[in-house]
Amino acid sequence: METVAAGLRPHIVGRSVVRVDLRFPSIVRYPEAEQFIDGVTGRVVEALTRRGKYLLFHLTDGYLMVIHLGMTGHLQLYEPDAEFAPHVHAAFLLDDGTQLRYRDVRRFGRLLFGTEEELLAHRAIPRLGPEPIDHAFTAGDLYHRLHRRRAPLKALLLDQAVVAGVGNIYADESCFLARVRPDRPGSSLSRPAVRRLREALQESLTTAIANRGSSVDSYRDAFGERGSQQERLLVYGRGGQPCPTCGRPLSTIRLAGRTTVFCRRCQH
Repeated sequence: METVAAGLRPHIVGRSVVRVDLRFPSIVRYPEAEQFIDGVTGRVVEALTRRGKYLLFHLTDGYLMVIHLGMTGHLQLYEPDAEFAPHVHAAFLLDDGTQLRYRDVRRFGRLLFGTEEELLAHRAIPRLGPEPIDHAFTAGDLYHRLHRRRAPLKALLLDQAVVAGVGNIYADESCFLARVRPDRPGSSLSRPAVRRLREALQESLTTAIANRGSSVDSYRDAFGERGSQQERLLVYGRGGQPCPTCGRPLSTIRLAGRTTVFCRRCQH
């Protein structure tokens, strides 16, 4: 999401939305589709930021257009005469003639519009935890957040109220770098272990952003290009293959409903 935001920002900020074409209106989850169209049309995109897994288009008069890509969503810029690909559910015509198109095969994503206060009050967006790439987020902060519950560590890392923006890939990668098992209770981690985990989260995410993300499935950036971080992943998707540290076959289990890969020898 950080890569998508960075790619779109120079082409979106300062542009106004001339027309909204909703080809699959139920992709709008708040408010009603007609209100979404009326609210977005004519407003200028004053900034584009990311919060957790949400893209926040800051519009005129303090409004937000919020886009969550779900598992298979894509945002990409096109020339207006470009042919529509299958599963394009929304298109935003900008005042420079380009179109921002939202495509989502599985339709797990969503579009939202409103002020931040309104969206929070209607639970259209959740209250999110701190960003793991924010330098103000310390190991002490993470320690206290992990020690509030006895859930497995990976479940806590995927909980956006604990930390915002960590997905399945980087939860596995960070646990491996920190040498901690993803299935142990988060509250059992010592302060040194949490310090390693905090550093691992920062390292794995900033490296992935520099490499424009991991295209292990359907992910593409704002111009349809693949990222390259998948070529550098240490454990994610490598169950049964040798551990890059000790050579033992990596183990695969299910945690928090997600496939999880780790090394039983190197992670404790």
